[in-house]
Amino acid sequence: MTFDELDQKMRVYERSLDQVILPEIYVVARIDGRNFTRLTKEICKFEVPFDERFHNYMIITVKHLMDCGFRTIYGYTESDEISLLFHRDETAFNRKVRKYNSILAGEASAAFTNALGTIAAFDCRLIPLPTLELVQDYFHWRQEDAHRNSLNAYCYWLLRMDGFSATKATAQLKGESVSCKNELLFSHGVNFDKLPSWQKRGTGVYWEEYEKAGFNPNTGQPEIAQRRRLRVDDELPLQRKYSQMIAALLY
Repeated sequence: MTFDELDQKMRVYERSLDQVILPEIYVVARIDGRNFTRLTKEICKFEVPFDERFHNYMIITVKHLMDCGFRTIYGYTESDEISLLFHRDETAFNRKVRKYNSILAGEASAAFTNALGTIAAFDCRLIPLPTLELVQDYFHWRQEDAHRNSLNAYCYWLLRMDGFSATKATAQLKGESVSCKNELLFSHGVNFDKLPSWQKRGTGVYWEEYEKAGFNPNTGQPEIAQRRRLRVDDELPLQRKYSQMIAALLY
C-alpha cells in the first residue's frame, strides 16, 4: 500500500466524528476550569468567596482568547467560566467543532497557567444559537447564574466561618429563598447589593474603537489613526439594558 493510499484510508477514520456548525448561526464557546475547586482551595488557597487575583487571571485569559486568531465579538467571565461570542460569519477551520474545542481549551489553559504560575486546565463546548434573541438569552442566563452563585457563595462561606461544616452549611442553605439569604448576610453586616458588581454580575470584555495620535512618514505631518482595543467592563448593565448592549456589539 502506498503512502497516498494509506493516508486516504486513515483520513476516513480521522474525520468520522467531525461535526460543523452550520453557516449564518451565532456560536458561543463556553470554557470552564477543570478541577478548579482543588486548584483554588488547596493548591493556591485563594481568598473566599472571591479573590481579586483570581478574577484578574480570568480576565487575562479572556483577553488572550479574544485575540488569538478568531473573530470574537464579546467575552464574559464569572467564577471559573468564560463565554466567547463569535462573529456570525466566522469561518475559521471550516467551523469544525473539534478544532474550536481543542484550540480554545488549549489556549485558555496556557494563558491561565502562564498568569498563575502553576498548571491549570480548561475544557470547552460550543453552543450554536440561531437568533440574536437566543444570544441575548444566553448571556442573561450566565449573568443570572453569576448572581445566584455569588449569593450562595457568600452565604456558604459566612456559615463556614461561623463554624458550620461543609455538609451542614450546604444543608442550611438548601431551599432558602433569595430574601432569606440576603437577610442572613445582612444580619452579619454584609449588604449584598453593595458588593462589587463583578462579583454579582460577572465581567464583560469587548472591542472598542479609539483615536491615537500618530505621524505620517510619507507626508511628514501628524495625523489621527483609528485603532481597536479590548475594554474590560466590571459594571455590566442588567436586563433590557444588557440585551441592548449585546445587540449593539453585534451590529
